[in-house]
Amino acid sequence: MVGPGSPDGDVHVTLLTRAGCAMCERARAELTPLCAESVVVLDVVDVDAVEDGELRAEFGDRLPVVLLQGEEHAYWEVDVPRLRADIARLRNR
Repeated sequence: MVGPGSPDGDVHVTLLTRAGCAMCERARAELTPLCAESVVVLDVVDVDAVEDGELRAEFGDRLPVVLLQGEEHAYWEVDVPRLRADIARLRNR
C-alpha cells in the first residue's frame, strides 16, 4: 500500500472481504460512494483468494476490515465519519 507522501499522491482505502459475507457487502456498499465522493482509490481484496495466506491469517476472523493507507482503520463496521475525517487529514498533510 502507498502511504502519505507517496509518489502517486493518492489516498488508498482497502476493504478486506470474503465471498458470501453479508457484512462485507454492506461495508462495500458504504465505502463505494464515500470513496467516489472523496476521490479515493478503493481496492477490494478477498482474503481467501490471495495466494499469500498472511492476510487471511491476520484479518480473516474479523472481516470486513478497512485499511487506510495500508493501516487498519476499522473492522466489522465502517466508521464513516471517522474515515471521512482521516481522509481529509491525509489530504491536508
